[in-house]
Amino acid sequence: MARLPCTCTNLHLAIAFLCLLNLINYLLLADAAIVEHALHVGNLSVQRLGQSQVITAVNGQFPGPKIEARDGDTVVVHVVNLSPYNLSIHWHGILQRLSSWADGPNMVSQCPIRPAGGTYTYRFNVTGQEGTLWWHAHVSFLRATVYGALIIRPAAPRGRYPFPRPHGEATIILGEWWNTSVVDVERQALLTGAGPNNSVALTINGLIGAGGGGCGAAAAAENTNAAAAHQYQLTVEPGRKYLLRIINAALNYQLFFKVANHSFTVVAADACYTDPYHTDVIVIAPGQTVDALMRADAHPGRRYYMAAQVYQSLANATYSATTTALLTYLQDASDSHSRQDEQPTLMPTMPAFNDSATAQSFYASLTGLLQDGAPTVPLHVDTRMLVTFGLGIMPCAPAQTLCNRTLGSVAASMNNVSFQFPTTMSLLEAHMRGAPDGVYTRDFPDRPPVMFDFTSDATTANRSLMFTSKGTKVKTLRYNETVEVVLQNTAILGAENHPVHLHGFNFFSLAQGTGNFNAHRHVRAYNLVNPQQRNTVAVPAGGWAVIRFTADNPGVWIMHCHLDAHLPFGLAMAFEVDDGPTPDAVLPPPPPDYPRC
Repeated sequence: MARLPCTCTNLHLAIAFLCLLNLINYLLLADAAIVEHALHVGNLSVQRLGQSQVITAVNGQFPGPKIEARDGDTVVVHVVNLSPYNLSIHWHGILQRLSSWADGPNMVSQCPIRPAGGTYTYRFNVTGQEGTLWWHAHVSFLRATVYGALIIRPAAPRGRYPFPRPHGEATIILGEWWNTSVVDVERQALLTGAGPNNSVALTINGLIGAGGGGCGAAAAAENTNAAAAHQYQLTVEPGRKYLLRIINAALNYQLFFKVANHSFTVVAADACYTDPYHTDVIVIAPGQTVDALMRADAHPGRRYYMAAQVYQSLANATYSATTTALLTYLQDASDSHSRQDEQPTLMPTMPAFNDSATAQSFYASLTGLLQDGAPTVPLHVDTRMLVTFGLGIMPCAPAQTLCNRTLGSVAASMNNVSFQFPTTMSLLEAHMRGAPDGVYTRDFPDRPPVMFDFTSDATTANRSLMFTSKGTKVKTLRYNETVEVVLQNTAILGAENHPVHLHGFNFFSLAQGTGNFNAHRHVRAYNLVNPQQRNTVAVPAGGWAVIRFTADNPGVWIMHCHLDAHLPFGLAMAFEVDDGPTPDAVLPPPPPDYPRC
């Protein structure tokens, strides 16, 4: 007699399996938390470089408070704007899946939070991300002082890093300092149609430290008690390993970072794990983060400077600045600290301020760590774009009352479109309403209007290539479309390294190089196995970088240069990503307290 299939047993097994899945999901959700913060933004009086300065700051501190969460948590941040300026906050590197209303760029994902008491609650889930990110203002030059760290730890109960667990960790935020209102610095630049005045110093965790001045100031003299009181200090134990979470919050400068007599192992960049990379110098562009392990293996009887120094990629640039913080060793109670005080504090030997070879070697050497379940490079490409970008010229606007109307105003563009932020409604709101007319158009070009020798020195003096025009143009993408973008730097008005930041996505950085991109030759150099993932790529001066991403996040996402001197001049564009076919791929409506213009 034929045996009937044991359907009851199969059914019981299926039910048991489903119960197990539900139990696992329950345990994961039970470990997830709601992380809630309140950020009150207002004026703060601080002392720097011997003078009192009123800055815009958060919760009465500079830098602002550190926000910590775990993968899987929900972050809720109530922002109260008590400052005299319009404000928005960007959560730099957070993917904002189905929460693009919380992304933060002014007039892109939201209208600003109004001054004198305006409020907005940013709510988003942290999903599939671990590492060091940060938050900052995304209006005007307020980012110079309105910023803080955003640390995402591995989800519980696993809670492990893919590298040896360090004994301790430290957050190192690098920044710039002006002895005047940064809003006035930007306003003056826009009125004149020229670049903004240089900062006067660099900062480490908001402090200037020894040798912090710019304009060719000496790196750092012997530490004095006065300098020690105004610089960050990290104390370590001999033989221990520490994780340094390094953030470049500077407005306009890429930076070299070193610690005297110590070396690093880079393990992550932009909250994406990397293969271990050993180096004694870290190069970091505005917007980027680097996680690096450092072993405290120097002589414990000495003190050591950690130093940040400007990296200048622009030919003939002369401005440089260096600042320091102090690294000291913890000693036994029986061992007097005076031994350290008696010895000169050691300063690291820094690269030349224009050492592009060292910078490019660092950027190009990082590769992604292959992990089970981690995203892999999409091999099929639906849309290919060549996006040229750089500086240019346009006629002075009527409001630019100090602009030289013979020479014109400095501008910036992507594919010769100088991005103009809307004024009546954010791009995202217009997208959700299905009413882009009068706010934006869907005709951002896939290629530049004119092909030329993008990186030739002769391009710098070719006035016919300098002129650009304003527009609010977006590139519309189908949900789940794979996009490859060649970011081609141009030499118009001078070639320099531009850090290009894409909101809403981590992209694969497949290749980069100098000169003009050649599809037939350079495609052979693509790393399709373990390229680094990033949200901000430093495109070499007079060179190019290739990025690839999948448009699986509905909304409107800006891509822009993270040198803030260039953003107001128009070095940006935006991607409009359509909703997907299922309910879990459709952008929900905005929250009830969504700011209105």
